[in-house]
Amino acid sequence: MRVLLTGATGFIGRALVPALQREGHTVVAWVRSGARARARLGADIETVDAASGLDGLTAALEQCDGVINLAGEPLLGGRWTAARRATLEGSRVSLTAQIVGAIAAARRRPRVLVSGSAVGYYGDRSDEILDEDAARGSGFLADLCGDWEAAAQQADALGLRVVTLRTGVVLGRDGGALAQMLPPFRLGLGGPIGAGRQYLPWIHLHDLVAVVVAALVDDRMRGPINGVGPEPVTSRGFAKVLGRALGRPAFLPTPVLALRLIFGQAAEVTLASQRVVPSALRRLGFPFAFPTLDAALADVLGGAVVAIGPVSGPIDAGASEAGRRYLDTRRPTRELRMTTTVKAPLDEMFAFFSKAENLGLLTPASMKFSVEGLPPAIGENTAIDYRLRVGPIPITWRSRVVNWMPGSRFADFQEAGPYRAWWHEHSFRAAGASTVMQDRVCYAPPLGALGRLAGTFFIEPTLRRIFRYRADVIRLRFGVS
Repeated sequence: MRVLLTGATGFIGRALVPALQREGHTVVAWVRSGARARARLGADIETVDAASGLDGLTAALEQCDGVINLAGEPLLGGRWTAARRATLEGSRVSLTAQIVGAIAAARRRPRVLVSGSAVGYYGDRSDEILDEDAARGSGFLADLCGDWEAAAQQADALGLRVVTLRTGVVLGRDGGALAQMLPPFRLGLGGPIGAGRQYLPWIHLHDLVAVVVAALVDDRMRGPINGVGPEPVTSRGFAKVLGRALGRPAFLPTPVLALRLIFGQAAEVTLASQRVVPSALRRLGFPFAFPTLDAALADVLGGAVVAIGPVSGPIDAGASEAGRRYLDTRRPTRELRMTTTVKAPLDEMFAFFSKAENLGLLTPASMKFSVEGLPPAIGENTAIDYRLRVGPIPITWRSRVVNWMPGSRFADFQEAGPYRAWWHEHSFRAAGASTVMQDRVCYAPPLGALGRLAGTFFIEPTLRRIFRYRADVIRLRFGVS
């Protein structure tokens, strides 16, 4: 299918794009900046500029078979002032109405609309079990979700199958609510919100992505779908499992009064109790990859095996004179190794890694990665200039590609950047219908003894986070054996 996607550069959208591509769908992202979207989403994305207005959106929809609408400003972006409420409504209700209006104007219409919503639809319901047939609750958030869904349902009269996804807290690496929770929990200062009796619906990011992909093609999915995991937990239960996963105590409650003082009415996002169950998904036999909170958090906080230690064995510069000169003057002291077995043929995998544009897709969004200028075609002696951020620190980097052996291996080294030495070997070999890919990064931190200290407490954790994120994208894009 050819799919128009809004919210493509958001937390869920960035995970959804490679999953859709894995299933053979073509993704057309409706975005404010095509260049920024391509830098974050990779070489195979198509874009439509939102500035093209209704005519541009209608023309794009006429070429699409489905629409996935995930756009929406963050609910906890500030107090719900009148202006903030208008922003939240505009980015959800008005935008969805705009999409449906463009569908109505299209000469050829898509077949399906999968549109976002949230468990906030149910309001604050204590320990009442809430499936898709439960009545709408009360309050601003319930009204917002109700109006959002109503706007999407207008497409039903235009002949589209409409699915509205009522999502809970989405657990994933490098973003979402968990990114805000982790700092105090890692310090042993985490705990439940208030008394912790309120229910906190959750779902692993990869399970939610699988739900969206299924909703696009499964004609049995229609109307509201609760996008939550099958194991409801309270805030206290969530804190206990998260603390256990981190090996930290998790008993210090977040004072309700403090949340209300900071967020005002917006605090209801974290204080409301919604014991939501995925009844529709259960009826359809949806296979949750992460059916328990323990399993979900273990995956998000763990992930791929990334081994880091002293350099072991020689570093092969191959036939590259530039590579030999580099290794003669720069002596790596540490190395990182990661092996991934992918359910894709070798030529497909090598082609993906041969495109500089895909570096942004493989890099956490928080690092603000972008290739400088037009992305070059990768080959022997190609130079790639890019910018990124590590925390608040902006970094410029130039990589030089050497040992370019299509279908087998290549390496790149840091020609300019923060490390004293950086040499990254990529090797590929076929294993039946799968491909075994190995990353070996040999590096030396800067700043001598201070750099070695930073390596233990900052550089190595950062590298593990980056390469585990990379493994997640590969898992979504190709599947792993």
